[in-house]
Amino acid sequence: MATSVLTSKGQTTIPKVVRDHLGLSSGARIDFEIRSTGEVVLKPATRDIRTLAGILYRAEQRPVSLEEMDAAILSHRAR
Repeated sequence: MATSVLTSKGQTTIPKVVRDHLGLSSGARIDFEIRSTGEVVLKPATRDIRTLAGILYRAEQRPVSLEEMDAAILSHRAR
């Protein structure tokens, strides 16, 4: 089990093994979840943009070009 010390300012260092497991690097944001059991869960609040690849995929949807995207944006703004 990894442990850490809390400073008088309420700060601590997350052990490397935990940072590596969560994929945290300098500047990463972290969420703390307090469960009804009293357990506290630490979660990365930010994700690498590459983890979002494919989340909006729909089999029936065809890819669109940048020109089509620009035209749709202009059309929407004109309304």
